[in-house]
Amino acid sequence: MNRYGTSAADAAADAIRERVPSAPRVAIILGSGLGGIVGDVRDACRIPYRDVPGFPSATVVGHAGELIGGMLAGVPVVALSGRFHMYEGHDAALAAFPVRVLEALGAKTLIVSNAAGSLRADIGPGSIVLLRDHINLMFRNPLTGAVEPGDERFPDMSEPYDPGLRAIARDVAREQRLTVSEGTYAGLLGPSYETRAEVEMLVRIGADLVGMSTVPEVIVARARGMRVLGFSCVTNLACGLAAAPITHQEVIETTARVSAQLQQLVRGIVSKFQA
Repeated sequence: MNRYGTSAADAAADAIRERVPSAPRVAIILGSGLGGIVGDVRDACRIPYRDVPGFPSATVVGHAGELIGGMLAGVPVVALSGRFHMYEGHDAALAAFPVRVLEALGAKTLIVSNAAGSLRADIGPGSIVLLRDHINLMFRNPLTGAVEPGDERFPDMSEPYDPGLRAIARDVAREQRLTVSEGTYAGLLGPSYETRAEVEMLVRIGADLVGMSTVPEVIVARARGMRVLGFSCVTNLACGLAAAPITHQEVIETTARVSAQLQQLVRGIVSKFQA
């Protein structure tokens, strides 16, 4: 049995279901410093990752490492505060395993968020960017190996981020008078930040943002038939585009400043899923 495959995901979902009885309609993965939205979840049940079969503990600063189930804007949701990065030594299958578990719980829509560096001068720190596409420069794929029951063997990735959900996000942003850009996210393995030459390469191949997560999760979500909506919180200009070196503390501080806006936006989007 694949330790991060369908059977393992079903077992983890069964364990979660004992404590979170309502099947979620929407699943949310929260990145560095973006966990504040869990405070809006009503009737919340919090499950530490160590209590979820197959989940390691989150180790990155800004990642709480817990699963939260409850109601957000009148909609049953499940949220992950923290994710598993390949730069921590995890393989791509584990990085994407939580998505399998969320789908096994019943969620058919996935909202992902991350902290990212901007490759564009017109998208500065503190910006919220709606993802329209991504480039997998991690050179790893979580679907490698025997096809898992319920997976599409060759999922179409021409539109990884659902156009209909993006339209809803734009409408909600307008209603809330929030400025939201759109862009393409480049996922790198990390954990080192980029060199100047790498930043120049990323710009030339069409990337607007760069980070170290999200891509494996989206690939598995699409293979499972989930609709995906993605956001980046721009925490800094990419290496070489700013005068000062980048620090992880800067990433956390910037996401803390913008998290309230992203929280408001996600809450408004989720409210559109009310029955």
